[in-house]
Amino acid sequence: MSWDELRTRLRQEAGKRLDGALYRVGVQPNVDEKPGPSLPPGKFFFSPDELPERISLLQQHLPLEVEALIREADEICRHRFRLLGYDELDYGKQIDWHLDAVHDKHTPLIPWYKIDFLDFDVAGDHKVTWELNRHQHLVTLAKAWLLTQEERYAQEAITQWYAWQDANPYPLGVNWASSLEVAFRSLSWLWLQHLLAGWAGRPVSFTTDLHRALALNGRHIERYLSTYFSPNTHLLGEAVALFFLGTLCPQISSAEKWKQRGWRIVQQEAQRQVLPDGVYFEQSLYYHVYALDFFLHARQFASRNGVEISSHFDEVIRKMLAVVQALAQAGPPDGFGDDDGGRLFNPRRNRAEHMTDPLSLGAALFRDDSAGPTLTLTEEAIWLFGPDALRETRDQENKNLLTSCSFPDGGLFIARSSDPISQQMVIDAGPQGTGRSGHGHADALSLKLAFNNRPWLVDAGTFVYISPGSSPGNERQKFRGTRAHNTMSVDGLDHANPEGPFAWSELPNTRAENWISAATFTFFSGSHSGYERLAAPVRHRRFIFHLHDSFWLVRDVAEGVGSHLLETSWHFAPDLAVTPVEGNFVASTPVGNQPSSDGAHLTLLPSPDPRWKCDLVTEHVSPAYGARVPAPVLRCSATVSAPAEHAMLLIPSIDKSDATGKFPRAAEQSSSARSPAAVYTYDSSQTSHCMVFGQTEPSAWTLGPWTSDARLLYFCVKDQRVIHLVCCEGSFVHLHGDPVFSRDAPLQYLEWLNRKGERWTKSSDETAARSLSVKAIEALV
Repeated sequence: MSWDELRTRLRQEAGKRLDGALYRVGVQPNVDEKPGPSLPPGKFFFSPDELPERISLLQQHLPLEVEALIREADEICRHRFRLLGYDELDYGKQIDWHLDAVHDKHTPLIPWYKIDFLDFDVAGDHKVTWELNRHQHLVTLAKAWLLTQEERYAQEAITQWYAWQDANPYPLGVNWASSLEVAFRSLSWLWLQHLLAGWAGRPVSFTTDLHRALALNGRHIERYLSTYFSPNTHLLGEAVALFFLGTLCPQISSAEKWKQRGWRIVQQEAQRQVLPDGVYFEQSLYYHVYALDFFLHARQFASRNGVEISSHFDEVIRKMLAVVQALAQAGPPDGFGDDDGGRLFNPRRNRAEHMTDPLSLGAALFRDDSAGPTLTLTEEAIWLFGPDALRETRDQENKNLLTSCSFPDGGLFIARSSDPISQQMVIDAGPQGTGRSGHGHADALSLKLAFNNRPWLVDAGTFVYISPGSSPGNERQKFRGTRAHNTMSVDGLDHANPEGPFAWSELPNTRAENWISAATFTFFSGSHSGYERLAAPVRHRRFIFHLHDSFWLVRDVAEGVGSHLLETSWHFAPDLAVTPVEGNFVASTPVGNQPSSDGAHLTLLPSPDPRWKCDLVTEHVSPAYGARVPAPVLRCSATVSAPAEHAMLLIPSIDKSDATGKFPRAAEQSSSARSPAAVYTYDSSQTSHCMVFGQTEPSAWTLGPWTSDARLLYFCVKDQRVIHLVCCEGSFVHLHGDPVFSRDAPLQYLEWLNRKGERWTKSSDETAARSLSVKAIEALV
């Protein structure tokens, strides 16, 4: 602990006790306005004169969203709320602002610093309570008034606002226990103020009461900034709130200080919290979007108010937008890491398909293609940008030219192909998270697969942070554990040790060893050290070979010693039906209880090995915080002596008439140094595909007529002749003793294709391509 952290923590502890003492003697903190005239308030996202145009744009371009908003406002008037992944939560005639209505837990009205909100017996799931107290539903009521001009919505918003003030005297109650929650509430109140600015029925004292409440909020946020406690999205959200409060409430004596400090922190955290390639360092898609929302709102607000914006800040935002865009090329992006369940603007848009919302803001903000093509026009974009949102947002149909890409700092590797169907695999080979990985999952080397504009192999999600019981087998741990992800687990353990709901110890070192994105294939290999902590250490190594527009081969290797239980998990989207077919497994979208007839399906072919068994089981996927639905899981397992391996062939298809080929068991390789590590073949109706993997330590190997030192050699044979050849990380390939190519040093890759008589060669080194011996390749195999 540094001296600055020590001073900060001591100052905050002293401040808590002082606030409690003041309350006990009936004194509230001093939040008086500064004397004399103040500067005019800053500009919000819209002026009162611009509101009618925004309302018209919403009604014209998003009529279904408007209808849904009004229905939700009617529910709110009946005190029925949708919070996180929970629907129809009834808070009764008088709202209990300290209640977790899901678990019927009421938090006591005592000084906030005495409440252990992580103790389920004390607070239930505090996130449910806090979600209601963010007051984003008051913004919904205010928008409903503007859209309908029915005063009951505005009146309900004001009534609830005053009821909250009465029920939450400072500093009592769980709703003061998180500065981030106070920040969210402050931003909601600012939206409420500007949306209801034209309502003639506002109480005369509302503006004064609101400003005093905002001043108290700002004081609390500043005093208890999360500088050393959850100093990530918590600190970022708090800084955004200070920036907004300081700009829009100049009558508060600390306003200018809040404005400057908030904006300074936002820009500093953009550099600290975002990795150089644009991936957010918590290793979570939802937290990536969470942070990006904060940055985008703050950026547009700064622009509206003439605040200087650094080019570095814009660069960070552009990179973060590029990550979201890359993840969404073949359908809605599937999450990884924790799902917080909340959003900055509209808490209802908290599903995977909504994670592309920032792209609409990015397109309107930068007014160029740097943010990538957006997927849809959003309500949020219209409120923030007005008609500019329409000019810059354009719908995009199926993406036809997908290319693989990577974000190596964040460890995201995205393999794609597009003909005849758009398909994409996301591979996670990055750090588990920052610090003790509070929001990261034990998902090293996991993968997710999407094609035909929908997910097929998915991440299981988060479900909850806090639940009854605190054992390692609770729901929190199940969903963030290794077996909840599409990767390998060893001995039933996670690849890191869980330390409470928001920490891990013995984090693995995960690294990508090969990433080759070429014209006809993509090849990835990586490993992690998570199981090297065992008494009999094991290193998990994963190889993924994608033959573009065809299959994916996933090879898992457990390197080490001793006997171990090895398990690979394959989690399917919950709306898929998975059927065993002659030792293989076919996933398709069901109609009723029968597979769909639209033709789209995914076939999984396990490598035949009598030591391994493949069981189809039912577990759960969490589409949003607090929600979970049953979903099929294929789990392949064996208790074997290391080193050992297992492979799975994945074949996406949109034609129900496609016949599945054979994936016979690879011949056992001898321990001779001249043998490759593994050989897998896939025989379809007219062609035979062979994937040969070299030893971990590069060395020459021989397989039939082939000799090479390649880490991966792929060849496709038709009518006894090679029609496709791929070599990765090799210095030579010989066929029947004749050199196909030979180099002094290993070549990253070389590919040769004979397609309908047209031959071409591509390579990481064009001189190697020119020296290729076509005659040697086309010899009979």
